[in-house]
Amino acid sequence: MTPALYFLIVLFSLGISYFLRVWFTKLQKFDTINHRSVHNSKATKTGGMAVFLTLFVFSLYHYFYKIEIFDFSLLIPLSIMFVVGVYDDFYNADFKLKFFLQIIVAKILIDQGLVIDNFHGVLGINEIPRLASQIFTTFVFLVIVNAINFMDGIDGLAITETIKVILLVEFFSTQTTPYFSLGMVVVLSLLPLYYFNFKKNYKVFLGDAGSLFLGTLIAIYLFHVLGPIYKLKSTFVANKPLLTMTLIVYPLVDLLRVFIIRIRLKKSPFSPDQNHLHHLLISKGFSHFTIVFLILIISLLMLVLPFGL
Repeated sequence: MTPALYFLIVLFSLGISYFLRVWFTKLQKFDTINHRSVHNSKATKTGGMAVFLTLFVFSLYHYFYKIEIFDFSLLIPLSIMFVVGVYDDFYNADFKLKFFLQIIVAKILIDQGLVIDNFHGVLGINEIPRLASQIFTTFVFLVIVNAINFMDGIDGLAITETIKVILLVEFFSTQTTPYFSLGMVVVLSLLPLYYFNFKKNYKVFLGDAGSLFLGTLIAIYLFHVLGPIYKLKSTFVANKPLLTMTLIVYPLVDLLRVFIIRIRLKKSPFSPDQNHLHHLLISKGFSHFTIVFLILIISLLMLVLPFGL
């Protein structure tokens, strides 16, 4: 992939983001404003669509020209999660249906070799049996995808988390991962959404289509880190499971926290509310940009744990 292609990806994503925003605005398809909303202006949930369509178009182009920039079979699980998210954005899908489809996607990834079958010494455990590894991988996939979905509550947060994970996994690796081109197309496609996310009027949100899609991509990257192929640079010595948990420390901590609060309140763990950490910071008067910046800095500082130990 050349610099010219990188620029073209950003430009295409910018154009499709603008087109979808205008189209959905004409259709009066806006994100519902209610007591849980952290915005009071009209916004469309088309950001995830723009990112996915950019990835799909560029993948299709390379596919027809028989240039395999990444394993195109990964588009199957990514597409399933994207479609589930689109349906959820417009029809509020039952969480049981979403869970069922997420389990199917997890199984597809497992069959493609993305399975956690080694604990790398955590709790004194290394290799684990095949059935146990598939069950555990499915559980971890559900946690990651829903953690990213849950954290997508303020401008730029899920976008920044995705870009951070992809870039750090590539940076720590001795060589580019098999997902480098896939990751770069997504990262570049996300950049225009910073502009649309932070606009005062007619914002563009990722929506569940974007957060579920990006959560799946993050899971793919983290499963790869835990696999035998991924090797850390010699200057970085860390326990792989601890490293992967640290890479998504904020969504994991936030997910656990809101689950505990909801259960204590005798509510469904999946019932939406404003008990997320970023909501609390908003109530203290912090801007969305400041919150995203603080969470990013703290997340990066947390990397001292796997490398320091």
